[in-house]
Amino acid sequence: MSEQSGTPVLVGDPAPRPWHAVWPPHVPRSLAYPEVPAWWLLERNLPHYADRVALRQLDHTTGEERAVVTYGALARQAAALGAGLRARGIGRGDRVAVYLPNCVELVVAYYGIWRAGAVAVPVNPMSTARELAHQLADAGATTLITNAPLAPTAAPIAAARGMQLVVAGDGERPAGALAFAELLATAPRPPEPLAPRDDLALLLYTGGTTGVPKGAMLTHFNIVANTVQFATWYDFRAGEETCLAVLPLSHSGGLSGALNVPLYAGATLLLFERFNPVAVVRAIAQYRATRFFGVPTMYIAVLNEPACRGYDLSSLRACRTNGAALPPSVKAAFDAFVGHEVLVEGYGLSETSPLTHANPLHAPRPGAIGIPLPDTDARVVDPVSGTEVPPGTEGELVLRGPQLMKGYWNQLEATAAAIRDGWFHTGDIATMDPDGYFRIVDRLKDCIVVGGYKVWPREVEEALYAHPAVRQAAVVGAPDAYRGETVYAYVVLKDEYAGRVTADELRAHCRARLAAYKVPRVIAFRAQLPLSGAGKVLRRVLREEAARSV
Repeated sequence: MSEQSGTPVLVGDPAPRPWHAVWPPHVPRSLAYPEVPAWWLLERNLPHYADRVALRQLDHTTGEERAVVTYGALARQAAALGAGLRARGIGRGDRVAVYLPNCVELVVAYYGIWRAGAVAVPVNPMSTARELAHQLADAGATTLITNAPLAPTAAPIAAARGMQLVVAGDGERPAGALAFAELLATAPRPPEPLAPRDDLALLLYTGGTTGVPKGAMLTHFNIVANTVQFATWYDFRAGEETCLAVLPLSHSGGLSGALNVPLYAGATLLLFERFNPVAVVRAIAQYRATRFFGVPTMYIAVLNEPACRGYDLSSLRACRTNGAALPPSVKAAFDAFVGHEVLVEGYGLSETSPLTHANPLHAPRPGAIGIPLPDTDARVVDPVSGTEVPPGTEGELVLRGPQLMKGYWNQLEATAAAIRDGWFHTGDIATMDPDGYFRIVDRLKDCIVVGGYKVWPREVEEALYAHPAVRQAAVVGAPDAYRGETVYAYVVLKDEYAGRVTADELRAHCRARLAAYKVPRVIAFRAQLPLSGAGKVLRRVLREEAARSV
């Protein structure tokens, strides 16, 4: 443990709960969480694993190794970057946005930002210029770290906002941009002192429960606590794991399960910029990987790709999925593909760092998200009265635990609405089995989950409304065997455009304004939309119609 390790804090054993009857034998009901900054998750390994490979950057098409970085080298780079940022005026509480795909520089950036005392603001590299600009403005970020391929999108926005642009990798840099390598040449210095329970580590943007993008404020303690919970639950063996990092590290699930947890455990990460099923199974077989955390669409892709056959995946110990419902048939097929039970479902949110529920490895239940982690409490309550409902009854899932965010960035009302009396209201409709397993039934709001990514109808509708031909638009989710859900748009055209505008034209219009996964895959033209007596669009009717048409 390094110089800011502090004293472990015991959260306390919760009162008896139904799920304690199926509690994993190797997991204490309560854990000790060190009061440390998030960079400790990496540097705790230096006394034992400094020479162990931390990262192998693999080409997502060929599987060729592009970079190999040890724990010692990774820690030195993070320390240098942190010092470089501080030398340029970045300090405690400043927001530094990271607009990068999965790569070594992204990992260095997170840990360097934390050593500088600053707050990391991950931005999905699939985001459009419009989406990037909104997030940077909302976060009040002063520095933006990107790479050469993304610099043409990032540079004009950074210039307009007066931000310092840092560009990683080879290629031409925009005028005024700093080279990432220049920051790495800075002499390391001691990390900025922090208060882990108070200081923010991340502003992680989520649609929340209203569909308006909000920054979930996650403290260093939130991140460390959830990492300890996560690693303990899934029985990570220190210095013995090799883990696939194919989830986007800009996403809560990837940042936690595919990055922080493996690094905390002294694992070797096989880092892919993008998911490619053949490259993934080849890497599992070649490196004898023990963990492959993903979303359901990834496991479906592996099962559906003939070229994935014939590889030995028996080294896998546990594969966890969340972000979208895992069909029991997919679990059964993937377990059979590997040769033993390996795929289990979990549940989490950006607001909870993210993991709150997971299936016990010794007793997973298909169709269930599992049971709450140590020191995490969960209830199913009536959405109106807030009273707890009996097992088997549908209601809103509410949560509390050490991984719960501090609140929403600059949104006091939204924070007060989401966190009441210490309980976070998820907006998800769930049931609890009598023995404590939870199941997600539906969502209170209209969020669409496409391959693990949240898509909010309002944002897609606003993009459609920006087209001069659109009179009305309503967006819903339709079932999709591969993605979980697909974006389905109903459009009423203005009279003068009827028959003159095609679905392809509207999709092209949306692609210029939205990330690719948000663009409607289906656009159906209607003469009118179904409305309630109050004039509101009846989304339920449209969802049912969309489900019948796919």
